[in-house]
Amino acid sequence: MQEIDLSSCCQSCGACCGYSQNWPRFSIESDEELAAIPEALVNDRQSGMRCEGDRCSALRGEIGKMTACGIYDVRPEVCRTCMPGDAECAMARRKFGLPVIQSA
Repeated sequence: MQEIDLSSCCQSCGACCGYSQNWPRFSIESDEELAAIPEALVNDRQSGMRCEGDRCSALRGEIGKMTACGIYDVRPEVCRTCMPGDAECAMARRKFGLPVIQSA
């Protein structure tokens, strides 16, 4: 299996940000945290990030090549908790045909 550098894998991936329009949901964010997210990037239901198809509108770059979050410092909790090699990461990477990360 291909070895992947965990320190930079998210920036060369972005699969979790393009997995599903239902993925970047708001859950435990405070009102102040939600207010910090630009309104144009919040969906019409105010329940999560606005998406273009399945892709979060805050995602910059090309999935599987080089990506970045346009609101990294104020991203939702679900984005903060998705970790390289966890079940959600593996599921998203499979969707895009990327190798699963072995974190241990």
